[in-house]
Amino acid sequence: MMFKMLHSKLHRARVTHSELHYNGSLGIDRDMLDKTGMLPGQQIDVLNVNTGHRFTTYIIEEPRGSKTIGVYGAAAHLAKVGDIVIVLAYALMDEIEAKSFKPITLTLDEKNNVIDNA
Repeated sequence: MMFKMLHSKLHRARVTHSELHYNGSLGIDRDMLDKTGMLPGQQIDVLNVNTGHRFTTYIIEEPRGSKTIGVYGAAAHLAKVGDIVIVLAYALMDEIEAKSFKPITLTLDEKNNVIDNA
């Protein structure tokens, strides 16, 4: 049996860019992807702390060091620049791996600097 487990999380990221007329996705700074092990194209859930909206999309890579969290396509109706979001990425694991795996969480400040890396 496989379990869908939390793999990594961006906690309290700030949306820096929103573009409605785009093919849809969430852009994340390459540095954040490297630190969490998240991958472009990976399915994610995005939770908007400001509005309570939750949506599922996929990751696209933003330039390294840009600190960009960009919301694109229809999801731009659900998160605006300045909103605080939580980004959750999952991975399928067998029972043995699921019991021992520790997800990576990056907690970000108001400028998307990493302030905690658990």
